[in-house]
Amino acid sequence: MVTREPRSRLRAVNSEFGAVATAGSGAARPSAAVIGGGPGGLMAAEVLARAGASVTVYEHMPSMGRKFLIAGRGGLNITHSEPLEQFMTRYGDKQDALAQSVSAFPPEAIQAWCEGLSQKTFVGSSGRVFPLGFRATELLRSWLVDLETLGVSLQTSRRWLGWDQATGALLVAADEKNSDLIPPQQLFPDITIMSLGGGSWQRTGSDGRWVPKFEEIGIVVHKLRPANSGFLVDWTAEFITKFEGMPVKNVSVQARGNPVRGEMMISAEGIEGGCVYAVGRELRAACDAQGNTVMLIDLRPDLSVEQVEQRLSTAKPKESSSTLLRRTIGLPPVAIGLLREVTKNVLPRQASDMAVLIKSLPLQVLATEELDRAISTAGGVAFEELDDRFMLRRLPGVFVAGEMIDWEAPTGGYLLQATLSTAVAAAKGALSWWEQEHPTEM
Repeated sequence: MVTREPRSRLRAVNSEFGAVATAGSGAARPSAAVIGGGPGGLMAAEVLARAGASVTVYEHMPSMGRKFLIAGRGGLNITHSEPLEQFMTRYGDKQDALAQSVSAFPPEAIQAWCEGLSQKTFVGSSGRVFPLGFRATELLRSWLVDLETLGVSLQTSRRWLGWDQATGALLVAADEKNSDLIPPQQLFPDITIMSLGGGSWQRTGSDGRWVPKFEEIGIVVHKLRPANSGFLVDWTAEFITKFEGMPVKNVSVQARGNPVRGEMMISAEGIEGGCVYAVGRELRAACDAQGNTVMLIDLRPDLSVEQVEQRLSTAKPKESSSTLLRRTIGLPPVAIGLLREVTKNVLPRQASDMAVLIKSLPLQVLATEELDRAISTAGGVAFEELDDRFMLRRLPGVFVAGEMIDWEAPTGGYLLQATLSTAVAAAKGALSWWEQEHPTEM
């Protein structure tokens, strides 16, 4: 059991969230319903509760934060330590739309928030930031205890079914399968925060079933697409038999943009891994436009074309191509296999031609993998539907946060950062809106 002093922590953490309206003695407390118990929903609930709101979180899975836990199995990468100016470029064409929220609750604030939950952080060699315990379990456990201490009601196995057309009430079912027999609960909160996630990893609850409900009332939702996903490649059976599940380490890949270094994994369906995810936006756009595209792979990014050619020129009589590539430039079997796969096992004879191929191997990719296999989601509620407080223009008092908004980012801490930052912004925006609507009650 985690123990702490709630009041002292309240004062410390409020400084990280910035100035928010706080109900004074005898003041009315706004009621708030948070739909979605992932990291965005929980963060919004915390901000609201610290400001004095009466908060209930409704999560349709049996427990809170399932995607948060799965994302942290290999180490919870909670944010990144690079300068904010460079950090924001990771959001592509949505960086301007996210700039205010991320700047208001930046990476340093997330680190301080973690430490307020007795979870110190450290910066890895790549610049990524992790809790000292590395995994998400302890952080989530401490967080849920803290929320309950603040009086937040955490309701699980409660699915949001939409809005009642006659009354505008939120409809929440305790038993979705028997909703015809057991009428859903009608909710009339002062504030509603929607943080329903995208459409990837459905087993965690992020199933995208909210999209039709938004579209029914005229809200523009851009199609949910895979982000940080693998891409399909038409491998031969022989190649997959030999190399499925093997990493191709220390390569650089390029797709209509700057090259990205990292590791690529061979899967039965195609390719995945950090460097693939980093160029995924460009690959997806090209596949959408023309049906397929080519990704260039530099198998030896630390050597120039001239250096590779010079080393390959030392070929010994009767030396096989595979032996030459291993001996002179240290290519592992999986990289040699890639060369043979792409060239249909017809490797160039000239050292100069081989060097060019090694430095820019053209791999044809066909499409993204299916949405549910992706790490995250592109698409979602259009920013044009939101005001600068993340409130839906069509539904005053309803705010949207997290991955269900139309933005995307590579892995590396950028996903969780924007999710938490937009949640803080939506909660603070909700409090500001409520105070304006009820000037004598705060």
